[in-house]
Amino acid sequence: MRADAQANRDRILAAAEAVFSEAGEAGATDEIARRAGVGIGTVFRHFPTKQDLVEATVVRHFDELTDQARALSSGDPGAALRELIETMVGTGATKILLLGLLAESSSDQVPEAALQASQRLRRAVGKLLRQAQQDGAIRDDVSVDEVYLLVRGLALAAAQRPAKRATQRKALDIVLAGLAP
Repeated sequence: MRADAQANRDRILAAAEAVFSEAGEAGATDEIARRAGVGIGTVFRHFPTKQDLVEATVVRHFDELTDQARALSSGDPGAALRELIETMVGTGATKILLLGLLAESSSDQVPEAALQASQRLRRAVGKLLRQAQQDGAIRDDVSVDEVYLLVRGLALAAAQRPAKRATQRKALDIVLAGLAP
């Protein structure tokens, strides 16, 4: 893909995530195009259907988190896991919304690309978790499933009743203290 076409695609996906997180299913393709600074035809050239756009937005969301997890894996394991969990909680409401839109438009089956992106993220989270456990920052009996459940719970709580950033950080501190050995 040409560099300018890739740049357009990236801007479209960033705009789509913002528009869908604000407006949900009512997020309009023309608003996405406007925010991305491209014409509606450019959006449809990259994503012929709204489902294609939602799916690519979900994949991008997971891939960005996976990239962050991989980048963090060379640092302090406990701090790395905390930073990733904080990001996952902070973006969790958007992820939940996007997955809901994707499920609605694809007969409740997660498309293969989104499923694979989700699995890549899960493996990256698992690696960070194991590193934090080996470093003594996290209890050995904590699983990725439990981390995901805690992230989902905090993300849903934040989405339903937004709290001050300091309150969110304190809640995360409490959760992570419960994961400590």
